Amino acid sequence: MTAGDWQAKGDQLFSTLAETDKPVIVFFDELPILINRLLKGKEYKITPERKKVADAFMSWIRDNSIRHKGSVRIVITGSIGIEPALRQADLSASLNTFTPFVLPAWSHDTAIGCLKALANQYDVSFQEGALYRITEKLGYLIPHHVQLFFDNIYVDSKLHSRKEVTVDRVDEIYETRMLSIQGHAELSHMEERLKMAFGLEVYPLALEILTEAAVTGYLDAEAALAICKEYVFEGLTSKEALRDILEILQHDGYLRQQGDEFIFVSNLLKDWWKRRFDFGYTPVSKRRA
Repeated sequence: MTAGDWQAKGDQLFSTLAETDKPVIVFFDELPILINRLLKGKEYKITPERKKVADAFMSWIRDNSIRHKGSVRIVITGSIGIEPALRQADLSASLNTFTPFVLPAWSHDTAIGCLKALANQYDVSFQEGALYRITEKLGYLIPHHVQLFFDNIYVDSKLHSRKEVTVDRVDEIYETRMLSIQGHAELSHMEERLKMAFGLEVYPLALEILTEAAVTGYLDAEAALAICKEYVFEGLTSKEALRDILEILQHDGYLRQQGDEFIFVSNLLKDWWKRRFDFGYTPVSKRRA
């Protein structure tokens, strides 16, 4: 953040925007990542000084959202939620002028429609069942993942001069390209942002919780509690840490509850995570044997 009179300059910018003839929408994209960095720094730890800076910035946004209501609408966007970070710092009140809105994944029909449109535009032909296989592999149809899958298919088709994409080819591209460690910054970021969300102390537990769910296909209470017993935290019980972890993992789209178990929301993320961390990991059930 720019030191000095950033608030005054920002206020002037908002005042100028408010004087225009038409309503203005201001997007703060990936603000949750900025707030996490302001709060936790490179050590991933909240300090009073960092909390003061984050509070000042969020209060400034809140004040301008109130002052210019009706003329300037502020929209906070991000790939992760901002509420957990602010709650950890007791700054949740700075969001009380905003209404949360979660963008859902695409429906099956919407994803198929997108793939067909892309196929027509880029002269790609799909064998019967191949389009369905793409949506089946992804499971949770995040628009970017749907388009990323098509991009890999398109590149493969051009590279090998294939006129038709078969079901088997979709499977092969998924295994060799979609689950590749290289070239998946958005999936690698899902791992990296765990440190940002939990801090270095709790991060290893969150990592193991997700690895258990990826390797075995689910996480139940027995396995979760068994994993927690292997960790000791300062000022926080293992059960409290587990509760916070599961809350954030659900909030940020890693896991969802299904009955008495937690499973990955995205098949792609689950398979990528398993490929990334499966080697050398022993599931809880086999540790008891």
